Amino acid sequence: MSQDTRGPGSPNDISEDVKVLHSMGYAQELLRRMSGFSNFAISFSIICILAGGITSFQLAFSSVGGAGIGIGWPVGCLFALIVAAAMAQIASAYPTAGGLYHWGSILGGRFWGWATAWFNLLGLLFVVASVNVGTYVLFVNGLGPIFGIDPSTLTITHQVIGISLITLTQALFNHLGIRATTLLTDFSGYLIFAVAIILTIAMVALAAGPIDLGRLFTFANNTGDPGGGVFPEARGSLFVAFLLGLLLPVYTVTGFDASAHTSEETVNAARNVPRGMLQSVIWSGIFGYVMICSFVLAMPDPAAGAAQGGNVFYWLMDGVMPGWLKTLLFIGIVLANYLCALAGLTSTSRMTFAFARDGGLPFSNALRSVSPKYRTPAVAIWTTAVLSVLITLYTPAFATLATACAVFLYISYAMPIGAGILAHGKTWTSFGPFSLGGAFKPVAALAVIGTVILFWIGIQPPNDKVLIITVAMVVVLGFFWIVLENRRFQGPPIGEAIRRRQAEIAAAEQALGEAGKA
Repeated sequence: MSQDTRGPGSPNDISEDVKVLHSMGYAQELLRRMSGFSNFAISFSIICILAGGITSFQLAFSSVGGAGIGIGWPVGCLFALIVAAAMAQIASAYPTAGGLYHWGSILGGRFWGWATAWFNLLGLLFVVASVNVGTYVLFVNGLGPIFGIDPSTLTITHQVIGISLITLTQALFNHLGIRATTLLTDFSGYLIFAVAIILTIAMVALAAGPIDLGRLFTFANNTGDPGGGVFPEARGSLFVAFLLGLLLPVYTVTGFDASAHTSEETVNAARNVPRGMLQSVIWSGIFGYVMICSFVLAMPDPAAGAAQGGNVFYWLMDGVMPGWLKTLLFIGIVLANYLCALAGLTSTSRMTFAFARDGGLPFSNALRSVSPKYRTPAVAIWTTAVLSVLITLYTPAFATLATACAVFLYISYAMPIGAGILAHGKTWTSFGPFSLGGAFKPVAALAVIGTVILFWIGIQPPNDKVLIITVAMVVVLGFFWIVLENRRFQGPPIGEAIRRRQAEIAAAEQALGEAGKA
C-alpha cells in the first residue's frame, strides 16, 4: 500500500487501519492523513461554541433567563457527553465513514441502518443550512454596517443569494481535498479557543456594573412577550420553560459524529475517533459555559436583554464593546461560523458517500465516486451543498433550522445506541480499544431516554414544522422500505459478501493510485 508521507502517523498505523477497513468489506478510497488532533478539530469546529452559543443564545435566555445558562448549559452538555460516550464505544469497534449508518445496520439490521442513515443525513444537512443562515445573519448584522449595508433593507432573496455564495466556497474547499479541509478545520479549532477567550475577558472587563454571579442561577419566566417572542406561547410552568431552554446546549453541542464520518481519513481511527468525539464535547462544554456566562454577567439589564429576543447578542455587543473591538470580534465570529459549516459539509458529504457506497441513495453510483486527483467524494460534496441551500427555502427561520438539526441528529445517534443495548454481549461481542465495559448499557439507556425528551422539546411552538418534517419522513421512509428498499437494499457487506469484495477492493485502490492491498 502506498502511503502519503506528508500525513501524520507511521505506515504501520495506516496499514492496520486499512486492514480493519478491508475486514469490513471496503477499499481505502479516501486519503488517510488526519491526525488525532485533526479528527478532534473537525468535530470541535462543527460544534463551534461561537456558532450555536451565540446565534441560539436567546433560546435559553428567553426561556428562564440566567438559569437557562448557568444551570441549563451544564445539563444539556452532560446529556451530549452521555450520548458521545455511548457512540464512542461503537465507533471504536466499527471505524468507517458514515459510521452511524454502518453501526445501525450491524447492530439493528438492514432497515434500522437504512433509517438511521436518512435521519443522520437530514440532520447533517440541517447543520450546514442552519450554520450558514447564522453566518449570513452574523455578517449582515455585525459587519454589514461597516460596508454600508442596512440589514433592515435586506430580503429573503438577499439571504438565499448570500447563503448560496457562502456554500459554494465551502464546497470548493472540500472538493480540493482533505488536506485543505484539515488545514482550515485545524485553524478553526485554535480560532474558536482564541476568540472565545478574548470575548469572555472583554465581556467581564467591560461590564457596566458589578459582576453578580447570582444571575446565573436566577429563574425568570421569559416565554412569550418578556423574551421577545422567541417562544411566542407563554408557558405557565418554569420546568417546561427550562426544558425549552435546553435547545441552546443541545443544538450547540451536536455534530460530533463528524469524527466518525472521517474515520477512513483518520490514522489509528479506532482510538482517535472516540477520543475526538469525547474531547470535542468536553472542551466545547467547558469553554462554551464560561463564554455564555459572561454574556449574562455583562448585561446592563437582564430583563431588557431578554426582551431583545433574537437580537440580544447584537444589543449586548453594542452596549458593552467599543467599536474597534466589536468589529474585530465579529470578524473572528463570522469566520468561525463559516468554518463550522465547512466542517459540517465535510461530514455530510462523507455520510452521503458511505451510504451511496452500499447503494442506499438514488444515483448511488455517482454519489459514491471519488475524484482520482483530490481523493474526495466530489459528487457527494456538491450534491449536499445544493441540498443544504434548498432546505433554507423551506424554513428560512434560524430557530426552526437549529431545532430540526438537533432533533434529527440526536434521533440518528440514539438509533444505533438503542440497537447496541439489545446487541451488546449477544450479536455484538467484538469491541474496539475504547470500551465502557459494564457501564455501556446504563449510559446508552440514558442517551435514548434523553433523546425522547429532546424530541418533545423540539416540536414545541414555534418549531411546529419540525414535527411535520418528522412525521412526513417516517411515512415516506416506511412506504419506500415496504414497496422498494426491503428487496433492493442489502446494507453493509457481511460474511461471504466481504470475502467476495476483496477483488473489487484491490481494483478500486489500484485505480486511485494505491500500490496494492495492505
